[in-house]
Amino acid sequence: MSISINDQCQRTVELEAIPKRIISLVPSQTELLYDLGLENHIVGITRFCVHPQQALEHKIVLGGTKKIVEKRVRDLKPDLIICNKEENTPQIVDFCSSICPTYVSDVATLFDALEMIDHLGKLTGTTTIAQKLSSDIAVEFKKLANLPSKLRALYLIWKKPYMSAGKDTFINEMMSHAGFKNVLDDQVRYPKLKLNDIINLKPDVILLSSEPYSFTTSDVDDMNSAFAKANQPQKRIIIVDGEPFSWYGSRLLQSPAYFRKLREQLQMS
Repeated sequence: MSISINDQCQRTVELEAIPKRIISLVPSQTELLYDLGLENHIVGITRFCVHPQQALEHKIVLGGTKKIVEKRVRDLKPDLIICNKEENTPQIVDFCSSICPTYVSDVATLFDALEMIDHLGKLTGTTTIAQKLSSDIAVEFKKLANLPSKLRALYLIWKKPYMSAGKDTFINEMMSHAGFKNVLDDQVRYPKLKLNDIINLKPDVILLSSEPYSFTTSDVDDMNSAFAKANQPQKRIIIVDGEPFSWYGSRLLQSPAYFRKLREQLQMS
């Protein structure tokens, strides 16, 4: 049975049969493949594929998301490789495409994420499971409609330099669903900021992500000190789990509950 779809970069992905040897170079989509029941068909992953825990214990690690060991990929003889436009480099995508059919996701919205889940379901012969998963995720996100009015928020992903999430990112989309208005929704991608820029933005709340940079309580203290020196009111600065904001696979099923708890935490602070 042949399978053909256009991926999210409008590339045609054609399979002669349901794949039996899958490589995933995208952490959130590795977890998705497991949740689609494909554990026995996954042969290679990245070192950042930390969910589920047994993935790193039992699968061959091919490198990171930006640099892979090409020989290992070839030796695994995959019949499907999963990539992402943002997380993997164009060079990696080109190399993988020269090995076997390669699906490239491009996820900036919840709709994109649900479409990607359905695509992978179709490609791997798990359509029923995938459609139920995407439906369940959509239902959970609809329940967020009654969250309190939106707080002006800045979401930081990196330090030295400080980097935030702009309007055309999946993080921005999740911020909106979580009841936050991104103070950088007039900027694209991941703008770099100086500490003075952060102070001048005057956000109601600053969200320090646990990934890709792992902010700590000392970062919270440093930022509070900076606002105090600038004679600015103390801000609500909290460390947040980056996965609910940036993982766009099956982990999305857990994101709404996290967002609800986060807003409750902020209401009490």
